[in-house]
Amino acid sequence: MAESNSKKYVSPEDLAKHNKPGDLWISIQGKVYNVSDWAQSHPGGELPLLNLAGQDVTDAFVAYHPGSAWQHLDRFFNGYYLQHYTVSEVSKDYRKLVNEFSKMGLFENRGLGVYFQLFSVAMLFSLSVYGVLCSDKAWVHLVSGGLMGLGWIQSGWLGHDSGHYQIISNKKVNRFAQILTGNCLAGISIAWWKRNHNAHHIACNSLEFDPDLQHMPFFAVSSKLFQSLRSCYYDRKMNFDKFTRFLVSYQHWTFYPVMCFARINLFAQSFMLLGSKRLRVPNRGQEILGLLVFWIWFPLLVSCLPNWGERVLFVVASFSITGIQHVQFCLNHFSSSVYVGTPVGNDWCEKQTNGSLDIVCPSWMDWFHGGLQFQIEHHLFPRLPRRYLRKIAPLVKELCKKHNLPYTSVSFTKANTLTVGTLRAAALQARDLTSPVPKNLVWEAVHTYG
Repeated sequence: MAESNSKKYVSPEDLAKHNKPGDLWISIQGKVYNVSDWAQSHPGGELPLLNLAGQDVTDAFVAYHPGSAWQHLDRFFNGYYLQHYTVSEVSKDYRKLVNEFSKMGLFENRGLGVYFQLFSVAMLFSLSVYGVLCSDKAWVHLVSGGLMGLGWIQSGWLGHDSGHYQIISNKKVNRFAQILTGNCLAGISIAWWKRNHNAHHIACNSLEFDPDLQHMPFFAVSSKLFQSLRSCYYDRKMNFDKFTRFLVSYQHWTFYPVMCFARINLFAQSFMLLGSKRLRVPNRGQEILGLLVFWIWFPLLVSCLPNWGERVLFVVASFSITGIQHVQFCLNHFSSSVYVGTPVGNDWCEKQTNGSLDIVCPSWMDWFHGGLQFQIEHHLFPRLPRRYLRKIAPLVKELCKKHNLPYTSVSFTKANTLTVGTLRAAALQARDLTSPVPKNLVWEAVHTYG
């Protein structure tokens, strides 16, 4: 640490030492802040601060916080400035875009779309329940299961949006909508979603820090995971043992079937978080009560079906339809660039564009993708309501072109092909590890098509 012109400076190397619980320093626009005591109270959770601690985090801060947040920074200023602080050209242009969008009111003007979405969720759930209770035909019950799945998908988009910004202006009504659409109707804890999704955004496609790429023993998107890396999100080692090798070896075949029942994992993750004594969960009581509501009404509704065959088909139909959404989440990142290591704060644009993929679709299909088709735009501007993502896409393309950043945009079919191709490539590498037999023409003939 040094002093110059009455200012105290800290070098990037010294700043990097303050990167652990109880000792968290960050730099924003050259000023250094001590957020050690604030981490547990941070609305976005402690993980974003822990993952980026000891670095300049200006771009991430700009992406995630409204202008009003700047006024609260001074109380964390520790008197130091970051030595040799510079701003890259891409960051300058990125911050200009954020400023322009703010002046245009895009971050605040959410429109009335959320009320239409809430209405559509209510209609889908009502039709599903009506079909179960008011019809004795098996095919109607099956369709009702599908409608339930569609309702979960639409409630999932609302939960996703509400994890990034306030979808309803009144905070209490907004919180009620979160618990209702997430916990009560879908059985997914909004607290789990926010914790998981914030970690994903901050560490986009880091094999050690991004929970959305940590799906072993079922899936491994890269052979780098064969090294049994440690998950910094789950705080455990991701063992690549014989059982995992076997499952991964066929992951390109099991991908879609597993996605049909991926919802079970979300149920489990929700209970694990809310039952954890180690992790802080805001409003834990509300979260648990919301899940209890789901686990009362859903089994009760299923029990109203006349026999076990129809009950099983109803559950399978609802889970399978919702599996489409789980596939969509995977398409945006599985085939993109991955890396091993800690997320870096001063290459925000580079990491978000390298780790994300857009899906081309006409505007009338936006309801189907829930805004995720503009994944690059969403990752660069996570607070931006989805209704504006199509509008800003040309500006993001221009930013990427100017600074030679990747901007990958493909069709829904191509995105599926790329994802399965990524899983297949890792699967064949896993098979190679399990077999001591040298590769030859016979081996290639057997394994070429998976």
